[in-house]
Amino acid sequence: MTIFRRSILTLSLAALGLSAALLILALVFMNSLYYEINAGRLNDTAKTILSIFGQDHVAAYITENSGTGGDNTIDNSVNNTVNESIANKLLVFRDENAVCRLTLIAPSGDVVWDSAVESGLVNHIDREEVQAALGGREGSARRKSLSTGMRRMYHALPVYDLAGNVAGVFRVSFTVPAFWRRVAPAALPFFAFAALLAVIALAVVAAFSRSLSSSLNRLVGIAGTWAGGPPYGEHPLVSISGEASEIATLETALRSMAAELNRRIEHAEAEGRQLKAILNGMSEAVIGLDEKLMVRQINPRARSLFNLTERDTNRLSLLEATHSTELESAARKVLSKGRSLDMELKFRSSGPEQIFQVFAAPLSPPSAGNGAGAEGIVMVMEDITRLVRLEQVRKDFVANVSHELRTPIQLIKGFSETLLDSPINDSEQLRHYIEIIRKNAGTMENLTNDLLILASLENGDNSRSDFEEQRIASLLAESVSPVELQAKRKNISIIRDCSDGLTAKVHGSFIIQAVINLLDNAIKYSPDNSVIRASAYLEKDEMVLEVTDQGIGIPAEHLERIFERFYRVDRSRSREAGGTGLGLSIVRHIALLHAGRAEVESHAGEGSVFRIRIPRTQA
Repeated sequence: MTIFRRSILTLSLAALGLSAALLILALVFMNSLYYEINAGRLNDTAKTILSIFGQDHVAAYITENSGTGGDNTIDNSVNNTVNESIANKLLVFRDENAVCRLTLIAPSGDVVWDSAVESGLVNHIDREEVQAALGGREGSARRKSLSTGMRRMYHALPVYDLAGNVAGVFRVSFTVPAFWRRVAPAALPFFAFAALLAVIALAVVAAFSRSLSSSLNRLVGIAGTWAGGPPYGEHPLVSISGEASEIATLETALRSMAAELNRRIEHAEAEGRQLKAILNGMSEAVIGLDEKLMVRQINPRARSLFNLTERDTNRLSLLEATHSTELESAARKVLSKGRSLDMELKFRSSGPEQIFQVFAAPLSPPSAGNGAGAEGIVMVMEDITRLVRLEQVRKDFVANVSHELRTPIQLIKGFSETLLDSPINDSEQLRHYIEIIRKNAGTMENLTNDLLILASLENGDNSRSDFEEQRIASLLAESVSPVELQAKRKNISIIRDCSDGLTAKVHGSFIIQAVINLLDNAIKYSPDNSVIRASAYLEKDEMVLEVTDQGIGIPAEHLERIFERFYRVDRSRSREAGGTGLGLSIVRHIALLHAGRAEVESHAGEGSVFRIRIPRTQA
């Protein structure tokens, strides 16, 4: 079979199929448009009839006849007048054979009045248009009526009483003839026109096929110049059965070029796979841009950072993808100057602020020796947020430790020098000075011990082998004992509340340390003659340790930072109470050691509740 015959057959079938598809689509669109127009007319009709009746009158009529009583602002005599007026107007529409059907529905779904059916109507609360109207919206539907057995369109409007409440539903419907029955009389000329278009399409296809065959014959003539021998060495001419003679000649002539192209494509694909594997394996975000700063290549880390999908990569500019004017400015600077750029950038996407080290370099064509005429840019963004924050934490830690140690060291040094330089005969004064030295030395010792505990927790020096199944009630008892004397000085009662059967796999000494820290804080900041409750209980899949006090409470603005190292709500009061500022930070790290979390609920002047939540099943 020749190219001409094959192409005219294929294209003719395609043209006929396309014509049939367009015809079906046109009819489907006209069917949808037909029902949309009828729905619009029904909406206008419903609003017009409701405005004629008067919305407040219809609301009063529905309320009076639904048996609910309602909350009406019209007295009984007025109600009787309104009902009589509405009833008279409704009688005009009473016709079971009328095209337009009216229905008044109470909020309960019961039909108050229907123009087509006088009795036996079921509750309409499950109708979608009724539910929409009872919710204060207009509702439409199209279905077969259960009462009349005919397919109808419905449109429901909410009816509001004088108080602005939905008192019922005003629904209008009419029978809609099927679209196909409507268009059937006009179908014959329409199909005749479609047949004419098909004939014209076949003529165009025949002309196109003849033109294609002629062009291909010219290509065969060009390929025939190689017919004296193998055109590309190892691919001799062959005769292929069943194919057009033009194709047989062309296939042999082009086979060697296809083989070379395949080799080059395979090589390019292999290099592409290697490049993609490298980009996908990088923890840095990498973006490749063309000379117009349109995204051409992006790795998964960058897509995750900027919340992009693979579909977005080839149709977004750098600014659209990143929403960062700083990145766009840096990219334009690299394009204009043709030199690499290294900068630090703060960026916020959907979470907290992140800090990146950005390196941007121009992509030059192979013939260019410098950045001039760059074909694009590659940008590499390394997340250094953790490094920057760790450096800031280190600086803050050194500053805080220095600040915390400065005062006791100065006091110890000052009073020691006083004792050395000025002999004191007064034993009471001497005792006072020594007590100050002892107290500040104790502060330094407590600070050192807390720092060692924090270092141990942060370095992960504690293995899972230290965790044992223990009775929580015993741990609470051991936690309360060291602070009982301190509590008695302020006449504070400590109540323990824990079931004897409650057990959990925990690091016992650290749990005791955490509860002691919480109890110590509760005693320091609670008034005399108050009560502190230390309890433990199960909540879903967690074991909860809870310390509740009746102290001064914590203002809301401090709650987010209360577990930070050296953070104090009232620095002067905390130091006077002997705190190091590390107790709650230790509690938080102990909770993290147990794969749990520490939390606080507090209001200024109303006491505080500190909780340690530990999963019963720890990884």
